[in-house]
Amino acid sequence: MAALACDKSFSSGHFLLKPEEVRFFDLIRFLFSSDIENRNFLDSTEGKEESFRRRWLIFVSILAQKFLLFVAKPLAAIGSVIEMWLNLLSSNRNLGVLLLNLIRGRVVAPDKESPSFLSFIGNLDKRVELDSSIKCGDGRYNAALAMMASKASYENKPYLESTVNDHWKMEFLDSYDFWNDYQEKATTQAFMLRDKNADHDTIVVAFRGTEPFDSDAWCSDVDISWYGIRDIGKIHGGFMKALGLQKNVGWPKEAAKQDHDNRPALAYYAIRDRLKELLAENDEAKYILTGHSLGGALAILFPAILLMHDEKFLLERLGGVYTFGQPRVGDESFGEFMEKRLKDYNIRYFRFVYSNDMVARLPYDDKTLMFKHFGTCLFYNREYKGKIVAEEPNKNYFSPLGAIPMMINAFWELIRSFTITYTKGPDYRESSLLKIFRIIGLVMPGVPAHCPQDYVNATRLGSSDLFLPPKDPENQHQITVLATV
Repeated sequence: MAALACDKSFSSGHFLLKPEEVRFFDLIRFLFSSDIENRNFLDSTEGKEESFRRRWLIFVSILAQKFLLFVAKPLAAIGSVIEMWLNLLSSNRNLGVLLLNLIRGRVVAPDKESPSFLSFIGNLDKRVELDSSIKCGDGRYNAALAMMASKASYENKPYLESTVNDHWKMEFLDSYDFWNDYQEKATTQAFMLRDKNADHDTIVVAFRGTEPFDSDAWCSDVDISWYGIRDIGKIHGGFMKALGLQKNVGWPKEAAKQDHDNRPALAYYAIRDRLKELLAENDEAKYILTGHSLGGALAILFPAILLMHDEKFLLERLGGVYTFGQPRVGDESFGEFMEKRLKDYNIRYFRFVYSNDMVARLPYDDKTLMFKHFGTCLFYNREYKGKIVAEEPNKNYFSPLGAIPMMINAFWELIRSFTITYTKGPDYRESSLLKIFRIIGLVMPGVPAHCPQDYVNATRLGSSDLFLPPKDPENQHQITVLATV
């Protein structure tokens, strides 16, 4: 890692946390000492001293990562048991039928490799079908398809293949597990589909977000390390590693030769090369990038590396980036660079934020941490009324003044979970698991607000006015059009 930090062809500066190299009592001592020099768990080019607030955030980030690494196996085991139980219930219809089948000796056991087996995220929102009222040519089409693909990305390959081919009547291309050089395992998942007919040819790349019981993904999320890239800005280190940053090498234009040929590929390089092959088949084909949560961060970082490598062919064919509940990925300089360069290639980037979603407001945007959002933010309230804003309300989430309004809003979301079936139709029925999350939201409003259900609803029920072209060309940079290719 230190060798990478010194590679000036890649990084112009860095701030790296290495939780595996710190003992707990050393971390406590660090909290009360402003001198960070000679700390083997922190490698920084920013200086030798840190404020207490900064040290506190470093302390929390490292402690969280050490805890997640410590509980990785039991957490995964708990998640597996919960998922199996949820699928056991659905395979036997409900708890009553399960007990009856148990007595009869006719219990239907779920198969983890079957198309009907759902992840924990999938059990929150079991909808499979696309909204039949949103057709290709409708301004909402790409956004609605992108969100359903982002939701589906949490599922196994048989589910994806069945959903895309049989339900959506599109072409399932493949699903992937990608290598993380720093965690030395496959931690990043994505899948690709092709939506093609006589009128259009669109390839969708959907990155999977953070799964609730995946310690590796959570470690990427809570890592506040960053790398500075000359003329681009500072970028979140955990997300870059998940996308395919190479240890001791950085971001060369071509992936370095792997020591072990049987390792999975790195996400950025594999997806880039696959897109080149697919797009070469049709000069009119385009592609879009999407993801929910961590997946959204990877979706917007992908074109950043394309820009770094001057991949004009792929940049010119990129039809849009649609992210949902995406965390911040870089500093203000990075945001300015991306807005300018995406505009140069006429690439549309839309960041969807629902209500009090906690993840969309992390990491902090303040004087201590430099992370900032950029691009067009589409903010939706609990009634799924959307508006275009420069920044979502209560941008850092944790606010004593905002706590009570958020809890009141969470209460009405809980009430809505029981009434939405009657007001919007059976397609919007919420699962019992999601209702439990709504109850948790009375204390932590940002948790259920991050679930895919509300983002799917926003793309289906949101005001169509957001998708109309702006009347005033002078405001093109402020009010951006959501349109299909």
